[in-house]
Amino acid sequence: MKTLVLGIGNLLWADEGFGIRCIEYMDAEYSFDDSVELMDGGTQGIYLAHHVQEADNLIIFDAIDYGMYPGEKRVIRNDAIPNFMGCKKMSLHQTGFQEVLSTAKLMGRYPSQLALIGVQPRLLDDFGGSLTPEVDEQIVPCVEIALRFLKKWGVEYEHRGKKGSEEGLVAKELNKAKYESERPPEWIARRVGDERVLADKNYSLRDTPLYEGISNVKSVPVDGRKLFERNE
Repeated sequence: MKTLVLGIGNLLWADEGFGIRCIEYMDAEYSFDDSVELMDGGTQGIYLAHHVQEADNLIIFDAIDYGMYPGEKRVIRNDAIPNFMGCKKMSLHQTGFQEVLSTAKLMGRYPSQLALIGVQPRLLDDFGGSLTPEVDEQIVPCVEIALRFLKKWGVEYEHRGKKGSEEGLVAKELNKAKYESERPPEWIARRVGDERVLADKNYSLRDTPLYEGISNVKSVPVDGRKLFERNE
């Protein structure tokens, strides 16, 4: 029996990195036998399909918009997961992973046990940002939920104690402690749109922003540039 524990998301966009940080912590604190694979799935989407197909048990960590308070966690099981991940998409990797599960099912190789452990994000549009406090404090509780699933499925594990993991799953440049302590100040690395561009006298804010005509969400612009028009 093979168990895959998968973290998906993007470390570069604040709370989008929640799933990856869960996997990083789990790997640092616990050791497992060869039947368990911990994986940083990042934003690979459909490229994760063969890993899912090879798993008998699957646990997914992710930040998903449940419409709840920031930092609230929720656990979804088995067949409810694909539909649930598709109801509110915050980023492309969620669409991709919904397709991963569908592909695995169509191919007739699908995990018998699935659990999605997610948390409600507070902030996403902070490039290079760390997890917000509300989301960060849910890492340990969510990993403990995953461990309870593993125990229920008959998977053995041990706490590493003070020794810790010698080789982390996350690249050393993106290690949580290093990443959060070495972030450049805002005057060097902009978090959002650059005010030097937005204040350009050649452009002004449109009276009516251009929206994506084919979208069923009429309040979302195609992209930020559509909010501005060039002055004649």
